[in-house]
Amino acid sequence: MSGSSGNGAVTRSTLRQQIADALRDEVLAGRLQAGQEFTVKEIAEQYGVSATPVREALVDLSAQGLLEADQHRGFRVHEYSVDDYRGMIEARALIIEGMFLRLDEDAERFRPDDPRIAAAVAGVRRRGEEAQRAAAAGDLTVLIGYDLRFWRELSALFRNPYLTDFLHRLRVQTWVCTVQHLRVLTDLRGHLWSGHTDLVDALYHRDNDTARAMLAAYNADSVALIERLAAG
Repeated sequence: MSGSSGNGAVTRSTLRQQIADALRDEVLAGRLQAGQEFTVKEIAEQYGVSATPVREALVDLSAQGLLEADQHRGFRVHEYSVDDYRGMIEARALIIEGMFLRLDEDAERFRPDDPRIAAAVAGVRRRGEEAQRAAAAGDLTVLIGYDLRFWRELSALFRNPYLTDFLHRLRVQTWVCTVQHLRVLTDLRGHLWSGHTDLVDALYHRDNDTARAMLAAYNADSVALIERLAAG
């Protein structure tokens, strides 16, 4: 009996994560739009599952700031303001600056001549190449997928899983906010950042000043775009 109960718990936990991932993708793709409301029952029927893992998944997404819970009306997609976006970018910049400081202080942590580091960087660079292709094509959904993987794998090189998870959640929130504002554009080509491989190359060659300047420009341009779209 205990084994059966354990398997049930694992199955429910897996289902909870799958539903949370699927709904997060729906929000990132803009199919679930800012302010859109839904109930646990509606989502359970949509995915053909029981209410419990759905409720747990929705609570998880609420804790991550993507949804808002209303005790009487269910859940709604959180709508981010321009001020929210500025705050996210500032928080993201502070985290990444901490990573740069670690690079400045601890040369052994990111040695280009370490075969493991070189192999990991090559993998990150491949993600960056895919992200750049998607950005050039204006394919936002594909870009988001590769961009999130790019930053997760890049931050993992610093061997601090707490930093990696926190930065990932923050980038997901930033992308949700970005998608909510970019939906007014019919052609995204020329509006999406595509400096991934240049950033990796700068970090790999210990050119932290160039990397810092690249990210500062990226952040400034991103904020300016969202402000312009919100005003328009």
